[in-house]
Amino acid sequence: MKTILNFDWLSGIDQVTAKWIFLGLFIFIGLLILLIPRDYIFEGVPEEDRHWYMNLKLWAWAVLGILFYTYYIF
Repeated sequence: MKTILNFDWLSGIDQVTAKWIFLGLFIFIGLLILLIPRDYIFEGVPEEDRHWYMNLKLWAWAVLGILFYTYYIF
């Protein structure tokens, strides 16, 4: 029976290279977060009620930073 998800082609990649590829994807996701327009994040919120801690970009960056650091260590 043929398996659908065959990842044997990845067996030749050492752990350090795989780790940096994975961390590079985290950086790429972080750059994509920067492309989200500020008006889209605060859609429906009046200008006077917008605070820095309501910016979802900052929270997404914080979570990515924690995950990046965790995967960097291990």
